[in-house]
Amino acid sequence: MGEGDFLYAYEEKLMRRGIELVAGVDEAGRGPLAGPVVAAAVILPPGSRIPGLDDSKKLPARLREELAWRIKRLAVDWAIGLATVAEIALLNIHHASLLAMRRAVLGLSVRPQYLLVDGRFTLDLPVPQEALVGGDGRCACIAAASILAKVTRDHLMEACHHLFPQYGFDKHKGYPTPAHRRALASWGPCPLHRPGFKGVERAGEF
Repeated sequence: MGEGDFLYAYEEKLMRRGIELVAGVDEAGRGPLAGPVVAAAVILPPGSRIPGLDDSKKLPARLREELAWRIKRLAVDWAIGLATVAEIALLNIHHASLLAMRRAVLGLSVRPQYLLVDGRFTLDLPVPQEALVGGDGRCACIAAASILAKVTRDHLMEACHHLFPQYGFDKHKGYPTPAHRRALASWGPCPLHRPGFKGVERAGEF
């Protein structure tokens, strides 16, 4: 087994059972104080290899961008889903993340035969599936989904910077960095901040 081939073990096991259309599903943005949670679903071609593929959190931004472009060109299909700040407030971040992942799968134009979902929970969908803790570092299609989710969310937060430049969303993407906390202390929360999140509620009401 070559370097990185372990990432493809789950897909290859399913292929031996005759299951070729496997969608990896992952989300980005559970931890930030602001912005939506974004999910991606990716179906890679059976037997494909993407050099450098890995958990998005382990990759520098430039490499994530390059890999996202390659994933989109190679994939049988891919889709993005998100849950808004209002939905996070209504449902809580856990259920909003599951909602975003479900929406990503429903956004696929090619119906998957099987889902591999990052985390401990499967999705409320009539598709055979398996939850994999740490799946973004263990499974190729989940790693691909983690990259698309992360890159998409980063781009959204960079766009949000133009609406609310005082918070520096283009730098920290809504995560609770010292600079973000200082901006919250100075300006209070904006409509992109998540009500009830520790650090936001202490900064004042909208």
